[in-house]
Amino acid sequence: MKNISPELAAHLAGGVTTLCNCWKLTRADGRVMGFTDHDGDLVFDGVTFEAAAGFTASAIESSAGLAVDNLDLAGGFNSERLDESELAAGLYDDAGVEIWRVNWRAPEQRLLMRKGNLGEVSRGATGFTAELRGLAHRLNQPTGRLFQYGCDADLGDARCCVDLGAAAMRGEGVVVAVEENRIVTATGLGGFAEGWFERGRLVFADGANEGAGGEVKLHAATPSGAVVELWQAAAREIAVGDSFSVTAGCDKQFTTCRAKFGNGANFRGFPHMPGNDFVVSYANSGDVNDGGSRN
Repeated sequence: MKNISPELAAHLAGGVTTLCNCWKLTRADGRVMGFTDHDGDLVFDGVTFEAAAGFTASAIESSAGLAVDNLDLAGGFNSERLDESELAAGLYDDAGVEIWRVNWRAPEQRLLMRKGNLGEVSRGATGFTAELRGLAHRLNQPTGRLFQYGCDADLGDARCCVDLGAAAMRGEGVVVAVEENRIVTATGLGGFAEGWFERGRLVFADGANEGAGGEVKLHAATPSGAVVELWQAAAREIAVGDSFSVTAGCDKQFTTCRAKFGNGANFRGFPHMPGNDFVVSYANSGDVNDGGSRN
């Protein structure tokens, strides 16, 4: 149940209302942005809600129970603060969104209608459509640990304990050729074995993509350096001379953890867990079933 202030309740009960919608968006990097469908900017809670920024929303529907309530936000890139390349780079992924119903004559009279996170974003030539997911969608996300063969830690995190800052774990290169804005030929990586950086993370240190990057799909050695292919094209144009850093990759398998990183003691998977064939098998005469290791 929503709590409406007496002032807003009186305004809603009147014959004429001066209402508008405001959207407050909080990105993962902490940047806060505000937009409104009113014809003038509004300010409350220290946030300026920009008018005519190109946002429109579908009808807001709520249901009882734990079903996920969704709506769509559609818009064009009309605001100077909405950068298509930042959207492509994932800076708006899972951003927090608040939708307010506001009396634009008295912004202190407002009501929070919906709170959630941005979901799937579809981009076009001149605009986008973003799905706004309700808070209940978090209940659909896996939590805790899963019993599986592969490791569920991220390479270099507190559970993994591999030092990605070590010289053997990190390389620095300079782009000398570019194909399709995702395949780069680079110098500076000649000391690393082929495939060392596959599934690793590449981040540009300068140029148009400074601070952005992506996951490495392929790392091949060449006589003069290396070829590094990203899974997705960079958000902005990669130029010859751009420098970058790239970290070693991990396929989450126990043999890789032990041989490549010498980190078998911290492996967070279950490589000796019986598979489906064992579960559906039956005992045979002569089998040893003493509860001991199968390896």
